[in-house]
Amino acid sequence: MSESRHATPQLGDRLSVSRSFTVEEVEAFVRISGDRGVHHVVPDADGRLMVHGLLTATLFTEVGGRLNYLAREMTFEFVRPVFTGDVIAVEFVVDEAVPGPGRLALAGHAVATNQHGKEVMRATTRGVILTP
Repeated sequence: MSESRHATPQLGDRLSVSRSFTVEEVEAFVRISGDRGVHHVVPDADGRLMVHGLLTATLFTEVGGRLNYLAREMTFEFVRPVFTGDVIAVEFVVDEAVPGPGRLALAGHAVATNQHGKEVMRATTRGVILTP
């Protein structure tokens, strides 16, 4: 599948995205979410902050945005922590793509790994893409 925006996904298609999170982004998420857990506001011995799980999950939503996807269900499993400066790669796989009147029902799963190839998060989702 092309990585272009709003392409119609097919069963088995894979989309990927990667990035790292900065201290400033974690601090902004602290302000937005109100989650001021010590691990998110006090740097560790290496000067890193632990990235909120839901901030890390925005990588999955970036993939959804490329598809113009409306999520109805999302489940996350946070496997290991993510720290500022880690490079996180997500691969999303389309497990189901069922056309219907005015919509494409979509289901898929995703895995996020860090720069060491270790899984940090898994996700599943169900939702729709509205079609003309």
